This record gives sequence, C-alpha cells and structure tokens, in this order.
Amino acid sequence: MRKIKANKQTLIRWKVYIDRARMYIGYAQFLMIAFVLLEAYKETSLGQLIFENLLISTPILFILFIGLSLIIGRLDTVFGLREEELRNSSSSNPVMRELLSKVNELTEEIKALKKEK
Repeated sequence: MRKIKANKQTLIRWKVYIDRARMYIGYAQFLMIAFVLLEAYKETSLGQLIFENLLISTPILFILFIGLSLIIGRLDTVFGLREEELRNSSSSNPVMRELLSKVNELTEEIKALKKEK
C-alpha cells in the first residue's frame, strides 16, 4: 500500500478536489429540490398537468431550468459579482499581493525611464 503524504500541498490539492466535487453536487441538489417542489405541487392543478404530460413537461422544465440558469449567470456577469469576488479573494492571497506589488514597482520604473528620455 502506498504511503499517503499529508503535507500542505497534498491537503490543498484535496481541498480543491472537494470544492470541485461540491460544485457538481450542488447541481444535483438543485435538481432534487426542483423534484421535491414538483412533488409538493402534485395535487394542484398545475402539478396534475405536469405529471399527466411528463413526456412534454420534462423537456420544457429542463429547458426552463437551463434558461433560468443562463439568465442568472448573465446577471452575475452584468453586475460584476464574480469579478468582485475574485478581486477580494486575490487581495487576500499573499502571492497575488506580491505580484501586484512587483507590477506596480515595474510600472513606476518604466514611467521614470520614459521621463528621462
């Protein structure tokens, strides 16, 4: 049996794997919630219409799910929520802060060299 090294890089790699899996599990959870919601409305007139015509309603609901997901994603992009999230995340990352500091230093040096010409 192979010995598992539990160093910092291994733990971080495992965390990334878990985060990726969590994203996919979220899709499945969303669909399960949709099915539970439909089951709750099964006795209503809308629910009966959906369940009596599953061959028609299933593709329609799937297209509706994809469409709403795209609209929500588009709104997220328009309002810049993801960019702000990444900006906040990278500002707390010491490697990114160091890179930004180096870029700012190089920018100042380039400006100084241009003024000397």
